Order: sequence, then C-alpha cells, then structure tokens
Amino acid sequence: MKHLIIYAHPNPESLNSFLKQTLAEHLWDNGHEVVIRDLYQLKFNPVLSLEDMQGQRMGKVSDDVQKEQEYISWAHHITFIYPIWWTGMPAIMKGFIDRVFSYGFAYRYDQGIQKGLLTGKQTTIINTHGKSKADYEDIGMDKAMSLTSDKGIFTYCGLEINQHFFFDKADRPAPETIENWASGIVSTYKPE
Repeated sequence: MKHLIIYAHPNPESLNSFLKQTLAEHLWDNGHEVVIRDLYQLKFNPVLSLEDMQGQRMGKVSDDVQKEQEYISWAHHITFIYPIWWTGMPAIMKGFIDRVFSYGFAYRYDQGIQKGLLTGKQTTIINTHGKSKADYEDIGMDKAMSLTSDKGIFTYCGLEINQHFFFDKADRPAPETIENWASGIVSTYKPE
C-alpha cells in the first residue's frame, strides 16, 4: 500500500517526530511504500496568495503545490501528524491545507452541491496536545477540534477517516505512555 505522511513539527527531537519515525519504520517493515513530507524541512510556503487564488479558479496551481498534490494522488492512505497549538493545527499545516487542498483538486461544487474529490483514500490524524482530555471535554474543545478538522477539512474533501488520535498531556509524558501511544498507532495499520 502507498502511504503518505504529512508531518509538521519544527523540532526533530519532538514526540511528534518519534511517532512519525515509529510509524514510518512499521510501515516499511511491513512492505508498504512510504513517502514523508516534512513541511518544516521542506520550508513549505504556507501563505495562500492572491496568485494562488486566481490560479485555482483557472485550474492552475504553482509547482510546489502541484508536487504535493501528486503525492496525495499517489497515496492510498494519508497520515497527518502535528501538535495542537492554540486549539488548532500549526500555521504551516493550515497553510498546506489552504494551498494544496484546492478547489478542483480536493473538492468542487456541482450545481451548488459540495463534492469531495479525494474519495477512496484513508486518512489517519495523529495529534499531541498539552492540555488533559478532561480539560478539553469540559469546555467542548474536543468536539470543536474534531468538527473543524475531521468534518471541516478531511471528510469535506472525501477522505475516509480511519482514526483520529488525540494524545493529551503530551508535554511531559512518561516513557511507557509514549510506548503505549506508538503501539496504539501502529496497530491500526494493516500489514501489506
């Protein structure tokens, strides 16, 4: 199976980096093809420009966006790995979505009815955050984050969500907690 990992964290020593590497090694060990797009390492430009917007209306995208769209088209399963900052995704990931999930590629409207164009692809989202699960549940932030990302982006574009992991109190987790998280992640990916 062809797996694309879209990753956003600036620190190569982060928990997110460990989870990304653990998943990639598991997939490689089980015979899958894997491509990792590290947005910080790529210095991906997250700014949706007027030129981008005008190009999208004409079905044209810049070379950097086209390259990312080719990876998405290639993949059977797309995994997004990023921390939750200020109750949302890092700006570089949001900018990736803004630019790459463009009209005519990720979605379109047919006679006023929205249609996701990334159907037939699985997606898994892996998020870490510092707050506890209970803190987010108390204020409804858990539902808000799922609504804005899962429904507002991923399923809107036709992706089928395999799993959305929220790993809480991730600023100082115990080693055994990290191992449990990593085991939980890899167990949801089937061998080739």
